[in-house]
Amino acid sequence: MDPYQLLNLLFQFLDSFAVIVLAAVGLAIIFGMMGIINLAHGEFILVGAYATVLSYHRIGLPLVVAMLVGVAITTVYGVVLERLIVRHLYDRLLDSMVATWGISLIMIQGVRILWGNSLDGVGTPFGSVSYGPYSYSTYRLVLAGIAVGVLIGLYVLFARTDFGMRARATIQDKETARSMGVDTDRMYLSTFAIGSALAGLTGALYAPTRSVGPEFGQEYVVEAFVTVVVGGASVIVGTSLAGGLLALVKSGATNQWGQFIGLAAMLVTAIVAIRLMPDGITGLLEDWRRARRESE
Repeated sequence: MDPYQLLNLLFQFLDSFAVIVLAAVGLAIIFGMMGIINLAHGEFILVGAYATVLSYHRIGLPLVVAMLVGVAITTVYGVVLERLIVRHLYDRLLDSMVATWGISLIMIQGVRILWGNSLDGVGTPFGSVSYGPYSYSTYRLVLAGIAVGVLIGLYVLFARTDFGMRARATIQDKETARSMGVDTDRMYLSTFAIGSALAGLTGALYAPTRSVGPEFGQEYVVEAFVTVVVGGASVIVGTSLAGGLLALVKSGATNQWGQFIGLAAMLVTAIVAIRLMPDGITGLLEDWRRARRESE
């Protein structure tokens, strides 16, 4: 394989990593920290994309500002849903799945009724970078950097701040946290808002890369759920490692055999990983740490 092919494979890996991480991290926060399986996650991404495109075309906002509007609207939308519906479903796993699935169906059909089957596209910014006989979208490479930045920002937020300490305490033992003065209701709301904002960010960032229609969010759901399950309980470590593993498999298979085989290879890898690591990658790491401590 010549250097240009290796560089092209690297760019494909970074592209797949960005898609997987950005699609999964909002879901990972809501599921991993709150125990809610949000089957409407794809439609949260849809809200971000539609708000971005409509702000760009109908209002005439610059693309970056339109993306910020998309994130803000998705955050508000998530907060409203949490207050009206989701807050009553904590610790009710099956009920939360049914409710969010219903929200997903309503949103898809509602968007189709209001705006039809597609919106005018947004051109992909920054052009492309050329190397040998290949070229690759510069914007997609920027998205890989944004994905890494999001992971770093979340690590700082949840591991190095007072908010993160309170959030982790709420998740680990809600009653004890409440008895020590933590407003657990507000922590749940804030965590759900963060997960919603990240879903909206994904929709906003990827709106310029493909056509936007009612099924836009569904394109990301499989990768998001697979990544969360393979990653395990830890939001940051699990999403990072699972995203890297699945992106490596998907980009390598796609480079050799095409998009369909790439997706199939990723799903097969996920099935094998779940079989070998029932608690995900972070569960395996925790077992390894525990065994190491016992042997010392």
